[in-house]
Amino acid sequence: MPETMKSFVIKRVGETEVVEKPIPEPGPEEAIVRTTAALICTSDVHTVKGALPVPDGRTLGHESVGVIHKLGSAVTGFEEGQRVVVCAVTPCYRCSACQRGFTSQCGGALGGYKYTVQMDGNMAEYFVVPAAAANLTPIPEAISDEQAAYCCDMLTTGFMGVEHCYLQFGETVAIFAQGPVGLSATIGAQLMGAGRIIAVESRADRQALAKRFGATDIVDFTKGDPVEQIMDLTGGEGTDAAIEAFGFPDTFEACLRVTKAGGRVSNIGYHGENPNPLQLPLDAFGLGMNDKAVHTGLCPGGSERMKRLLRLLESGRIDPTPMTTHTFGFDRISEAFEMMTTKADGIVKPLITFS
Repeated sequence: MPETMKSFVIKRVGETEVVEKPIPEPGPEEAIVRTTAALICTSDVHTVKGALPVPDGRTLGHESVGVIHKLGSAVTGFEEGQRVVVCAVTPCYRCSACQRGFTSQCGGALGGYKYTVQMDGNMAEYFVVPAAAANLTPIPEAISDEQAAYCCDMLTTGFMGVEHCYLQFGETVAIFAQGPVGLSATIGAQLMGAGRIIAVESRADRQALAKRFGATDIVDFTKGDPVEQIMDLTGGEGTDAAIEAFGFPDTFEACLRVTKAGGRVSNIGYHGENPNPLQLPLDAFGLGMNDKAVHTGLCPGGSERMKRLLRLLESGRIDPTPMTTHTFGFDRISEAFEMMTTKADGIVKPLITFS
């Protein structure tokens, strides 16, 4: 058996590399998974740019699936060789945040997001699963590794954005940005019965994906003020809800402006790279009295959440894989990461395969 593995790490801010690390051993409540497939996330790009304080040499990645390599002594109900998916957020289910129902906040702000932030991520040939009994989820035979990998972050985050809109069937929602998370929110809005889904996106390829996933209207912000366009589309009424899936002050403000009184704004965009603070325009905020609600969130984790997403995949209700625009072997991970950084060749989501 080999004693070392290849890992994709942040060498220092602005630099990445592939290094050799020891294959980890599981603690009593942990598991070690041998990686078979992974996706690169834009948040990894943010991390390398310095958006999150992580030590040099920390392994990146949080969207990986694989087979159980080794189980900790206290982990029961699973077996070695079993295909599993693990969410990007791995709650302990013991702390105050977990017991109060906020499992994604396990340990504090971004606390449930342990991969890369608090421990090595899983863009490596093997990775650790903390609180394994609660965070390992078997993958049904009919579901591919590629499909399952979308459950780790994109689907659970995008769907959370829709859940926090508290949509009623037939309502109208605007989704600002159609990157992988915004596209996942579009899938979720369709599932939740939105009557009108307005996708704000300028790139033609992502516009096409948005329509494929259920968008009824496309607003191109390069062709005019998106707020004005949305107000025109809705006859001046505005939307029942809006989802911020970009992480920028302008789009957050636009969400407030397009929602009608009593509307809901759901924020799933990451604002860690913003040079300026978010603003609450008082007119769009009704001077604080127009019954608008703003709900933030971090993707929910745990095996029950993953099982429900896998059920949607298994039944054929959803298929996020059209977002996979490129596939690379792990030996080309640096090339894939550079393309994700520059958004070259129309890349949306790159799949990384492991031999």
